[in-house]
Amino acid sequence: MIVIKNVTLLRGTKPVLNQASATLHPGEKVGLIGRNGAGKSSLFSLLAGRLHPDAGDVDIPPSWLLPGGMAEVAQNMPETDDPATEYVLQGDTRLMKALADLAAAEEADDGNAIGEAHATLAEVGYFDAPSRAQALLLGLGFTLSQTEAPVNSFSGGWRMRLQLARALMCPAKLLLLDEPTNHLDLDALVWLEAWLQRYEGTLLVISHDREFLDAITKVTLHLDDGKLTRYTGGYTAFESMRAERLSQQQAAFNKQQDKIAHLSKFIARFKAKASKAKQAQSRVKALERMEKLAPVLTASDFQFTFPEPASLPNPMLALKDLACGYHSEGQAPLTIVSGINRSVLPGQRIGILGANGQGKSTVVKTLAHMNKLVSGEITEGKGLSIGYFAQQELDVLRMDEGPMQHMIRLARDVGPNGREQELRDFLGRFQFTGDMVNQPVSQFSGGEKARLVLALVVWQRPNLLLLDEPTNHLDLTTREALSMALNEFEGTVMLVSHDRALLREVCDEFWLVAKGSLSTFDGDLDDYQKWLQEQAKEVAQAARAAREADRNGKAPAKPVAVAQVVTPSADRKAQAQTRQRLAEQTKPLKAELKQLDQRLAKAHEEQATLTNSLANPSLSGADRAEQGKRLKGLGDEIEALEARWLALTDQIEKLEAA
Repeated sequence: MIVIKNVTLLRGTKPVLNQASATLHPGEKVGLIGRNGAGKSSLFSLLAGRLHPDAGDVDIPPSWLLPGGMAEVAQNMPETDDPATEYVLQGDTRLMKALADLAAAEEADDGNAIGEAHATLAEVGYFDAPSRAQALLLGLGFTLSQTEAPVNSFSGGWRMRLQLARALMCPAKLLLLDEPTNHLDLDALVWLEAWLQRYEGTLLVISHDREFLDAITKVTLHLDDGKLTRYTGGYTAFESMRAERLSQQQAAFNKQQDKIAHLSKFIARFKAKASKAKQAQSRVKALERMEKLAPVLTASDFQFTFPEPASLPNPMLALKDLACGYHSEGQAPLTIVSGINRSVLPGQRIGILGANGQGKSTVVKTLAHMNKLVSGEITEGKGLSIGYFAQQELDVLRMDEGPMQHMIRLARDVGPNGREQELRDFLGRFQFTGDMVNQPVSQFSGGEKARLVLALVVWQRPNLLLLDEPTNHLDLTTREALSMALNEFEGTVMLVSHDRALLREVCDEFWLVAKGSLSTFDGDLDDYQKWLQEQAKEVAQAARAAREADRNGKAPAKPVAVAQVVTPSADRKAQAQTRQRLAEQTKPLKAELKQLDQRLAKAHEEQATLTNSLANPSLSGADRAEQGKRLKGLGDEIEALEARWLALTDQIEKLEAA
């Protein structure tokens, strides 16, 4: 078991842990929760041995500290040309050591050592390791063709999925997961939940997703004010028990305040009387000895509301034959989603579902005027005011400016106007106070940046909210505040999120973006999860068939729907018709794929040029800022292009397999 006993941990002069104690038993699945900045990641570093306590002891079973005994998701971005499957395989440290031992034994021509190495390889699952690695990749959203693609060909979000798969590949007795869901969409999230439920080791996970925690954890460890408190149950159980504890603590505090007032009144009244002086003095000592209970502050001390919209146009938006995608200078637009014919009405609460790369963010960016539409029409209602929360805060924030500069510019250019003191008071509601209002955004945490974007949205008094993954960097209490504010908002909400609790609490209808189109999803989130599981089963079956065919050295057998007798000429004619239909179906997809290859090559070339240019120390500040902004835009475009490339490849493979 893990025993944390009276541990004090300092970061600089700030105590992250202060005489903290906790015990975790083997096989327990534990959710570590606390506000942003409370020290959760520091506790992980302490358990992993990267930090050492300033006082107290941390006892971990010695076998857990050996290679392969502990696993966590590396936070660095991998840079290698290794194929994805091979990179994930390298996460199995026992397997890698066994392979190294075999190579050493063969080099030394040691027969006994070679035999022992082969026995160890069988013991650690060498023969089915590639299929296990591929299963992890497929579960996390990679296609079968992607499993052999080089790591460097993936964008940042997909590389972080590779790091997660690599950590899951390790047969560890202790698994540390720090925000594993941040780069996942709902289908990968559902798969990860199922995998972790089967995991037999000890799990410690940091997450701000309450449904994920409830599905996985049976113990909750709350880090607050440097102390660790253990609760039995998932996050919902913790919330209930903590509310009861806070209520009892508040009652104890109120009772103590009454007693202090009574003692103080007695002392003030009788300390000057000789006959009562001794009694009064004993009351003074009792008052000094009395433990001072701090006033109880509930965890949800951050709250905000959206102001009432000035108007509610009907309809808000009318979309006619809308096509969304990306534009590049000198090239034809790249379409991601097309054929959208919709009306967005006042008061609607729309959740937008779909796998990564299908175009959810592309649609939202187009409606928010961040991307030019490819074709079609968008008609906006009179008085429409859009509030847009970007998934990437860099899309709307300037890293060298502080919150006050953002607010001043927003009030001046967009409105409504406000005096500096009004802006300062408004920022204070979002916990930006004192010198923090002028601190550069580049120094802020992810949660602080997200709160600033929320503040900018709220100030504009929108009647249509377009929210693209607003909870990625928000802690649980801030997510609760957002949920409450959205439910009280009188306008229309369009929400892209993998936070199922937020989707359930806010949305009453869903749109699905898949295979280049947008349609109404007829069902709730539970129905969507079932649909995702069915899709995942089909992908897994195709992968198993491909692996089996690879082992047998022949193409996978095609399923036969109906046994029938055909003549050779009829057979040839049917095959020709099938090939023709397949060619007609795949021709536009392959043409778009070719266009994508050209666009990606050009974008990568420009990216390399800009990267080299930024390394030039003589580059002026203005040019550096402009090139950095262009480099960021290129990165977003490459990620979208790659996601579309992968989606098209998967679509073509499915058509050919069918």
